[in-house]
Parts: sequence; structure tokens; C-alpha cells
Amino acid sequence: MPTARPRHYPSDTTDAEWAVLAPHVPAGTGRGRPIIYPRRDVVDAIRYLDRTGCQWDALPADFPHHKLVYHYFTAWTRDGTLNRMHNSLREQVREQVEGRNRQPTAALVDSQSVRGAETVGRGGRGYDAGKKVNGRKRHIAVDTCGLLLAVLVTGAQVQDRDAARPLLRALRACFPTISVTWADSGYAGRLVDWATAHLTLTVRIVAKLAGQTTFVLLHRRWAVERTFSWINRCRRTVRDYERLPDHHAAMVQWAMIIVMTRRLARHQPT
Repeated sequence: MPTARPRHYPSDTTDAEWAVLAPHVPAGTGRGRPIIYPRRDVVDAIRYLDRTGCQWDALPADFPHHKLVYHYFTAWTRDGTLNRMHNSLREQVREQVEGRNRQPTAALVDSQSVRGAETVGRGGRGYDAGKKVNGRKRHIAVDTCGLLLAVLVTGAQVQDRDAARPLLRALRACFPTISVTWADSGYAGRLVDWATAHLTLTVRIVAKLAGQTTFVLLHRRWAVERTFSWINRCRRTVRDYERLPDHHAAMVQWAMIIVMTRRLARHQPT
């Protein structure tokens, strides 16, 4: 259904962005009932919330009702629609923008601790003593272009090398073409041998330079750090407000969808 809502928020899709995104957005609810409102308005509402960090019930009145938008946010997260949308866009960016194969052959992993709001329950949060953060930690794997491949959300107390095992296992299952992964010193130790023995995956540690006390652009690691900066452009991801870890992971994916649709829209023929 075409939309009549004027597009005046910075997070709104442009016509070029919607042309890229529309083929990946389901036309129905999955239960045989047609959508009676524009899909573009639902997508723009989710993007608005992710970009601004507002509460669900604080969505502007020109969007569909916040309960309806939340329903599709959770439904698309649960049934795999969001994953398929994100992965298809990533393959398009790799091929059309970066000039690479659709499937990556190398990856980078890292983690970032974020403070948890009061909506994050005690059972789903923890304390990162190193960063002095009480909340959650997101562990991500990206390709060498910085595009997201996998994300895992845990309590902030979980060590990088412990969370890396399920993250690398999922990475290996979804991307069998990947043969090498770069990581920082937090992943050194038994994880390197485990990845080689169980996943046939080479983990290369990129350590800090001797005597390094300030920021230095390190080989390969800069790409995953840039991805964190892309994700943090969306205020909803700067702090964790989600009751479920899967919903925070979904907000991370939506942040990357904004980045990728804009890149693809700029490279479409006029």
C-alpha cells in the first residue's frame, strides 16, 4: 500500500532507500492476513525509534500505533525476517558497492559493553569490572569491510573468550567460506587452539603495540572499531533498554540496515 505520510525525520527512508529495502519487507503478516497500512511507515517507525532512542509509546502520532509497530518489530525478529533482510542487504553492499564476492572469506571479532537501563532484568545483566559497566555486552563478528556478520548479546560479566565460542561456532555454520578471523588480546589462549581443532578456523591475535598508551590504528582491528561507531550512531544502541537480549541484537541489526540502505541508495543508477 502506498504511503501518504510526509517524510520529514532524518531516519525516514528516501524513495531510493525504499526501492532498495522494499523487496525484503514481507507483504503480509505470515498468517494469511494482508497488511492494511503502508509497510514503509512501519519500517520508518522502527528506524525512528532506533535512531532517536525514544520509548515505544513516545513514537510520533504520524506513525502507525506503537503497539502495532512493536508487534512487527518482535515478529520480524522472531521469524527470521530481520536476519534475511539484513543478510541480503549485506550481500548487495559487498557486491555492488565494495566490488567483492557476496560471501566473505575473513572476519574480525570484538566486544563492547553498554550500560543497561532499569528495563534490563537482573538475570540478563552483569558487571564488566574492566570497563566499570553494569549492563550487557555485545559480541560481534564483521567482514573486512566492517559489515555485520553475527551478533551475540550477553551479560557484561561474560569474558570475550567465553562468548567467542558460540559466536565463532555460529559464524562457521553460517559462513563456511571464512577461514581466518582477527581478534584482540582478550581472545588469546585456549580459544585459538579450540577454533583450529573444532572449527578449522584460524584466529589471529592483533596485540597492542609495545608501550602503546594512546589510540593507534591497528592492523585489521580498526574495521571492527569503525563498525561499533556506526552502530552507536543510533541512540537506542548506546544504552541497552531491551528486556530481551535478542531485541538488543535486533536494534544492532536495524542500525546496520540504516547504514547499508543509505550506501546502496547512493550507488543506484539515476
